[in-house]
Formats: sequence, C-alpha cells, structure tokens
Amino acid sequence: MIPSYLERLFTGQQYDPRTFFLIAGPCVVETEENVFEISAHLKAVCRRLGIPLILKASYRKANRTSAASFTGHGDMFGLEILQKAGMRFGLPTTTDIHSEREAEEAAKFVDVLQIPAFLCRQTELLLAAGRTGRIVNVKKGQFLNGPSMKFAADKIRSTGNEQVILTERGTTFGYQDLVVDYRNIPWMQEAGAPVVMDCTHALQQPNQTGGVTGGNPQLIGTIAKAAIAAGADGLFIETHPNPGKALSDGANMLQLERLESLLEQLVRIRKAVA
Repeated sequence: MIPSYLERLFTGQQYDPRTFFLIAGPCVVETEENVFEISAHLKAVCRRLGIPLILKASYRKANRTSAASFTGHGDMFGLEILQKAGMRFGLPTTTDIHSEREAEEAAKFVDVLQIPAFLCRQTELLLAAGRTGRIVNVKKGQFLNGPSMKFAADKIRSTGNEQVILTERGTTFGYQDLVVDYRNIPWMQEAGAPVVMDCTHALQQPNQTGGVTGGNPQLIGTIAKAAIAAGADGLFIETHPNPGKALSDGANMLQLERLESLLEQLVRIRKAVA
C-alpha cells in the first residue's frame, strides 16, 4: 500500500492504491525541450496505466568517473527546468543532492530529495534532508546490506520527518559489476518505509578503464519484473528518447519508446501477485 505522505504527493493522479509507483525521467537535465518531451510521454503512459508518477532528473551530477564527464549546465538552470516541468505537467519531482547546502536549496524546487548511494551513510546530509520537511529517498549503498538501511531511515526520522523512501540499487560484485539481492526488498520494508527498485543503476558496470560507466540496459525488464514479483512498492527507471546520445549514463537508460510495453507487463505481474 502507498503511505499517506505519498498519497498526498500523488493528488490528482488516478491510480489503484495497490499498484506500484514509478520514479522516472532522464539521468540529468540536458535541455528544457528534452525534459518536457520525456515528461509528456511519461505522464500520458502512466495516466493510461494508472501508475502514480514522480518525475526525476538530476540538476547536478557530482559523482562522475572522469573529470571530463558531463555534470550539468548549472544548478539554477537544472532546478528551474525541473520545477517548470513539474508545474506544467502536474507531476511531483525529485532530484539528488550531495551536501547540506544543496538539501536546503533543492528543497525549494522539488518535492522529493534523493540521497545517492555513495552518500547514504553521511549523517549530516541525511539530517539536513530530513529537516527540509521534504520526502527523502535514500538509495542503498552498493557496499551495504538491506537491513542496515534502517539506520539511514532512523537518522531522517530523528529530525521529526517520517517521510522516507528506501531504494535498492544493487551490490558491488567484484570491481566492475553489480548484482541484485531481492531479499533486500522485504528486509528494507521492515524499516517501515516503501522500497523502490532502481532498475537502471542496478545494471551499471562501473570502474571501466575508459572512464565512462557501462551497463546492461537490455536487462532492465528482467530486474523490474523480478522486483515487482518480490513485492517492491515502486520502481526507478531512467529513460531517454535516444540513450546513445544522452549526456550522462546513456549506457544504463531505457529507450523512451520501450517503456510503455514494459509497464504494461509490470501492471499485469502486480495484479497477479497482489
């Protein structure tokens, strides 16, 4: 079931409360046109299928393999476009933050603050995010097990903010791969927060010698179907009209035109296991 703080976020969206919710969008804000195109497509598909949607895009990419990698066009540029897209299409929005200062600033523009996996244990960052009063989505570190994410949720709740989401995004396997342990979904749910499966970043192949992270986007459907069958409350999927030309993480994103057919399958799976 979707908790009350997410129900309020989805006001105006028609959906079955027993279904999963979706966090989706491009990896990073590239242009207003790109964000608007993706937003319009996502809204139309999710409205038809009755899936509540949160629009995602990073205004800044702080964790890059190479110093030459794209990090954004500027903070205000990205935040303002994301806010504008949310208002134009009537969608709640989220973006990732990396410092206490960013928590306060980004909270002025978005509805949900996302804590990147590598920063999920940063106490001051979690406390700063909690104090904004926004919903806080914490991604599980690639180096942690599911039960340990209880402590991340507790840090946010210590600020008086009970609005927490936890996201599974795979576990480091060797130096250049990730694996998904689906036990982490029910384990993290024991922390009393909805659990999301990040279907794109769980397929990353980090630490490539060329300085650009690789991926296996052809397996996004496999990860998503298994997560829904395992009881995930939501899914996180980054998508782009042309992943090969995306400015960030193109190797992991789902092509936009392929999203609808996948979501149709996932809705049927959720109904079968509900």
